[in-house]
Amino acid sequence: MKPSFGSSITAGQPSSAPSPQVIILIGLVALAIAMGVGRFAFTPMMPLMLRDGSLDAVTGTEWATANYFGYLLGALSASWFAGSPRRGLQIGLIGVAVTTLGMVWGDAGLPWLGMALRASAGIFSAWVLVCASGWCLPELSRRHATSLGGWMYTGVGLGIAGTGVLTWLGGGQSAVVLWAELGLLAVLGAAYVLRQLPESSAAAAPSGASAPPRPAASTAGRGNLGVVLCYSAFGFGYIIPATFLPTMARQLVADPLVFGLTWPIFGTAAALSVAFASRWLHGWSRRKVWAIAQGVMAVGTFLPLLQQSLWGLAGSAVLVGGTFMVTTMAGLQLARERMPDNPTALLARMTAGFAAGQIAGPLLVRLIGDARVAGWDALSWASAIATVLLAGTALWLWLGSRHSDRPAITSPSSRKTP
Repeated sequence: MKPSFGSSITAGQPSSAPSPQVIILIGLVALAIAMGVGRFAFTPMMPLMLRDGSLDAVTGTEWATANYFGYLLGALSASWFAGSPRRGLQIGLIGVAVTTLGMVWGDAGLPWLGMALRASAGIFSAWVLVCASGWCLPELSRRHATSLGGWMYTGVGLGIAGTGVLTWLGGGQSAVVLWAELGLLAVLGAAYVLRQLPESSAAAAPSGASAPPRPAASTAGRGNLGVVLCYSAFGFGYIIPATFLPTMARQLVADPLVFGLTWPIFGTAAALSVAFASRWLHGWSRRKVWAIAQGVMAVGTFLPLLQQSLWGLAGSAVLVGGTFMVTTMAGLQLARERMPDNPTALLARMTAGFAAGQIAGPLLVRLIGDARVAGWDALSWASAIATVLLAGTALWLWLGSRHSDRPAITSPSSRKTP
């Protein structure tokens, strides 16, 4: 029997080794800091910096693009830590904390410094995502608790929601003060993870434990290119709402307590969607869960084409925010299934494709600029292309799911405690 989320440590496991619960918390907090702060804090901060006059729209776009390029570079270089994802996790979290605190000075009339900090934050965030998955998932597998791996990915949504609430409620403060508060949050989160991370010897599986079941060779070595391309399309599809939702809302209403609410909605939907998938989709294959999430996300990117209103943007935030973490979770777990011994290399390729896709989205918007093509503006064209890519790849994943018989996420409540 596999342990439930609230069960005790696997019988026979040394007391010095972390329990599955501790491993999940390590991954959850690490992803909350890396993604909620290192990757996505600039999204709700950008309209506030525009309000303060410390940033203009062109520089803001350049800073966002620098973060995307940094994320791509981090994904490409994450394979450096294939032999020691624990070390990559440590370096990445320290880097996120330092670069976030550095934005206090990046906000002070030094555009080049802000761009360098955002690029560096992207690198460190990618390292944390890849290495947290590369460390936590095998550790859970060694403890026969693979079914619990999905819980760590709630950290991304919780981090985004927490950052969104902080910038929403603190919108009356200056952006400099908010960057300092976000930096302190990153320091506290990094300190917790560094304190909880065990030494390599303590993290080893019990000596008497049997090896986790391995997928068939045909599953582990085939079809990875298609998976990488689907994950790349996901990167392009989600990035337009993830980058521009608060800014688009600010164009409709100037009150930060109104336009700032879109980002907490996005993050809360992301966190709740993981719990929903754990409860209701526990018997489905990873590909099928991914296909459903990617298809619903296509509806979310299509909504702004129908109506430019606060309700339309809120609906997009719910649909895209409520599926992008399920897609991330299912995709990274599928990588673990295909390469069970060490998924870090495949995780890095998928993250690199994702980063390339999210770079292409804002670049397309910038390329079109203020021009209107066939009556559509840049954001409309980007949303339309995202919808087509997401819908097409969702169909491909769904058709391929008939060959997959592995459960995506096992509901903790459906397992009996041994």
